[in-house]
Amino acid sequence: MNLDDVRLSLWDLVSPISRTVDMMAPALAEHHMRVAYLAMRIGEELGFPQQTIHELVIAGALHDIGAFSVKNRLDLLAFEDHYTHPHCKAGYLLLNGFKPFADIGPIILYHHLPWNHGQGLSHQDKAVPETAHILHLADRVAVMLRRDVFPLSQVQEICEAVAQAEGKVFAPKHVGALMRFSEKDYIWLEAASKFVEAILRKRVGQHIQIVQMGELLGLARLICNIIDFKSEFTATHSSGVAATAVSLARRIGFSDQECAKIEIAAYLHDLGKLAIPSEILEKPGKLTPEEWHIMRSHVYYTYHILESIEPFGDITPWAALHQERLDGSGYPFKYTAADLPLGARVMAIADVFTSITENRPYHAGRDKDEAVRILRDMADHDKLDAPLVEMLLRHFEEINTLRIAAQTKALKEYQDFQAALAA
Repeated sequence: MNLDDVRLSLWDLVSPISRTVDMMAPALAEHHMRVAYLAMRIGEELGFPQQTIHELVIAGALHDIGAFSVKNRLDLLAFEDHYTHPHCKAGYLLLNGFKPFADIGPIILYHHLPWNHGQGLSHQDKAVPETAHILHLADRVAVMLRRDVFPLSQVQEICEAVAQAEGKVFAPKHVGALMRFSEKDYIWLEAASKFVEAILRKRVGQHIQIVQMGELLGLARLICNIIDFKSEFTATHSSGVAATAVSLARRIGFSDQECAKIEIAAYLHDLGKLAIPSEILEKPGKLTPEEWHIMRSHVYYTYHILESIEPFGDITPWAALHQERLDGSGYPFKYTAADLPLGARVMAIADVFTSITENRPYHAGRDKDEAVRILRDMADHDKLDAPLVEMLLRHFEEINTLRIAAQTKALKEYQDFQAALAA
């Protein structure tokens, strides 16, 4: 795969991330997609241009990425009429640095702001996009659409609740659009179906902005922040893995293209942690057996997400197999040496090296002697690739310096994010 020659739809990257975030709890299943779908239908009913509808769909698919814990997400499944949700600002801050999302961030930032008889078109002297209010309505309708009741049996109750909030919470013309399509059974059936993502893909997925693979590193870095900023415990981990993996890959002869791919893979290797509640990621003590099973599942989710992005090629196994071991004792597939490509072996070592040398809130990183002992022991017991381990150990100080520099930079980004969130 040549990074300069491959192009893919932004939707191909957004939709699997969206679905994974909703894996935190059964009550959240397909929530992002339902919101994206309903926002699309409202936008269509209002006659918005296709570009605006595409922005609504992307915003709907990512609108709650700033709510990191199960509690935060479940708290949002309640009908409300006040603007007190820090997850809106967190989502905005996470997305704001990526150019293709420049028009998406403000929609997410204000998607819980009430209409307030038109005063909601500005907030603290800043203009609020009308699309944020459409997303608000779509989100609240999706929340009211219960899973235990047939969708068509709920339409009247939902419409009555929305009508009561017209003017104060929702813009009258947006409510009018909802009421006009409320008698179309297929819209409610599609919104509540398991096929809603496929419907969105068919209608807009191939038309949403194309991202060239040369830009993918920036998007991978953004996604890395979405993953790692869920918890202070993981805030700099993927950056350390990326610096280590690229340094090791260069030393064993990887080309510039291959090093770019392994950097992307490193930024995405813990992508499945989007499905893991922060309550587990941040637990300072030993995990219970059930919590450990949930934690282990993250690598399967990483594989599942990346495998669905066809142009990724080598990036998928390199990223997703980092917990496999040469002797078959790893997870989730119990692969052995014959199944593990060189890039995956590099990633496994980079992940272990970073995990044992980085500082965590609940323990300091191991010193060089202890780190060397752990890595050599894993190589001696056929867990990690022994020649690659020896290559890393021969250049321990240089690679560790690069890891520290990368994680210091990432920590500054995390601290700036937290400061901006608190401002």
